[in-house]
Amino acid sequence: MAKTALIVGAGSGLSASIARLLAKEGYQIALAARRIEKLTQLSSEIAAVSFAADASKPEEVNQLFIDVENKLNTPTVVVYNPSFRVRGPLIDLDPGEVAKTLEVTAYGGFLVAQAATKRMLQQGGGAIFFTGASASIKGYPQSAPFAMGKFALRGFAQSIARELAPKNIHVAHFVIDGAIRSAERLDPVDNPDSTLDPDAIAQTYLNILNQPRSAWTWEVELRPWVERF
Repeated sequence: MAKTALIVGAGSGLSASIARLLAKEGYQIALAARRIEKLTQLSSEIAAVSFAADASKPEEVNQLFIDVENKLNTPTVVVYNPSFRVRGPLIDLDPGEVAKTLEVTAYGGFLVAQAATKRMLQQGGGAIFFTGASASIKGYPQSAPFAMGKFALRGFAQSIARELAPKNIHVAHFVIDGAIRSAERLDPVDNPDSTLDPDAIAQTYLNILNQPRSAWTWEVELRPWVERF
C-alpha cells in the first residue's frame, strides 16, 4: 500500500512539522487549506501537492479526497488540524461567529473523517488523527465557543476510535496543552522550553502512527515541562 498523508488545515506551524517528518518517512504529502498560496514554500521544500478546500463544506471535502486520489493516492493517514476561535463575554458573542467556530473546529472533523473512513474501509485500514488543545479538556473564561468546538471534536474522536479500531483504522486525538513555539512566539531567555516545539509534537504523531495495533493509543496529552496540569 502506497504511503500517502493528507494534512487538512495545513500551515507554517505544527502541520508543517508533521508534513516534513512524514515526508522524511517516505510518505507522499497532500496539503489542504483554504488559501494554498501560503503553502508554496513548504510544498516546494518537501515535494508536496497543495489543494484548496474549506473543511467545513461537505462538497469541498468530497472533492478534496477525489483530487488527492487522482493526483497521488488514497490517503493512508489523515491529520485534521483546522480550528477557529472567537473570544469574549458570553453575552457579547456573535452567534454567527460561534457557529463558524463549531463548523471549522468540530463539524469539519466529522466531514473529513467520514470521507477518509469510507476509503480506509475499502483499503483495509489507515489512521485518522485529530489535533486538540487545552480547550479540549478545560473550558476557559471568555472562550466558550472554542471549548465547545474542541470538546465536540474530542468526543467525536473517542467515539469513532472505539468504532473503527476493530476495523484496523487507528483514530487518535492529541491534546496540545500549551503554546506552540513559532517565529512569533519564542521562549523567554529565562524560561527555556516553556513552549511546545512543533517538531517535538510531530515526533509524537509519528510515534503514535507507528504503534503496533495490539497496543494502540487513542489519546495523548502533550505539554511543556513547566505547564500546569
